[in-house]
Amino acid sequence: MAAPVPGDLLSSAQLNRALLARQHLLDRHSGPALEVVEDLVGQQAQNAWSPYVGLWSRVSGFRPAELGDAIWDRTVARIAVMRGTIHLVTRDDALLLPALMAPLYARDLEVNVQHAAGLRGVDVGEVTAVARTLVELEPRVTTDLGRLLAERWPQVAPSTLAYAARGTLPLVQVPPRGVWGRSGATTWTTADAWFGTASADLSEPDVLEREHERLVLRYLRAFGPASVADVQNWSGLRGLRAVVDRLGDQLVRYRADPPPGGVRPRELLDVPDGPLPDPGTPAPVRFLPDLDNVLLGHADRTRIISEEHRRSLATSNGVVPPTFLLDGRVAGTWAVSRERDAPATLTVRPFAPVTAADRRLVEDEAEAFVRFMADDAVAHRVVVED
Repeated sequence: MAAPVPGDLLSSAQLNRALLARQHLLDRHSGPALEVVEDLVGQQAQNAWSPYVGLWSRVSGFRPAELGDAIWDRTVARIAVMRGTIHLVTRDDALLLPALMAPLYARDLEVNVQHAAGLRGVDVGEVTAVARTLVELEPRVTTDLGRLLAERWPQVAPSTLAYAARGTLPLVQVPPRGVWGRSGATTWTTADAWFGTASADLSEPDVLEREHERLVLRYLRAFGPASVADVQNWSGLRGLRAVVDRLGDQLVRYRADPPPGGVRPRELLDVPDGPLPDPGTPAPVRFLPDLDNVLLGHADRTRIISEEHRRSLATSNGVVPPTFLLDGRVAGTWAVSRERDAPATLTVRPFAPVTAADRRLVEDEAEAFVRFMADDAVAHRVVVED
């Protein structure tokens, strides 16, 4: 098949293989795991184990200690950035991305159903300053931070005051939380204090514009080709059409079929050197964590999951269960169960019956994956449900 050229209409299969290639899900990355964290602008990390699964499926020979050591060494950190959610990001991104995402958090403090009313009449800037002093004096768990702030603002719920601090400060979660095999309460300090250097200053309009442009380019390298709506969905930011327009000839443009319910072809943007593999390129089985960014990085996600299956995964609390890819698309869910002195069992639940050949592919990857997930178990077992 001829390589696409700007202006071409790209099929869902072409977009799928492009996404898998850029996400290191076609071929595992052969270098350090932190290169993948940088390439993909972080890994979703609301659950502490999620980045480990995401990196195991993307990095050849990945071992949990590689990431755990990086967290202790302060090379990476868990911090709320895109979409207001916790990500594992590099040191440089932890010092930059919160400032880029600040409008998202400011808007949330104004409309949040649970906390906005309690903050009316409160000088949030003063709450921020006091909270910064508290968490930089020593890292604080959320409840302690709220309690200490409530000594100054007794008329406001401690949880609301802590929420205001989390929405206005670049707060990292300090270890042992986030380290494989360890546990601990969610404990916060600022990125500035944790890394010993100041967060990015984006107060100058030209600096902010330049960083917005760089963010869009990084997104396209990891998730493209994609639309303006896609990058806004991934980041949580608004008004990125102006950023795309400023990039001009730094981008190439393709077309795609309308999203579900749409009537007009979409404009897709890309970096000139973005890989566009042949849609017939074989795609291996891959296991993904809950809320992996490959499933959340677009407004139109049909390149990797059908609308029917996406709706079937939806829950009232927004949690997306761990999934697996078969031929490059979400084909079902998985779970690991542990019992004392019994085999650790990985249960794979396909959405639909799989062929004997596909079952063998799933089982082969699952056998290695369950040993990663439960390396201390006395034995391991894989069950692929019918």
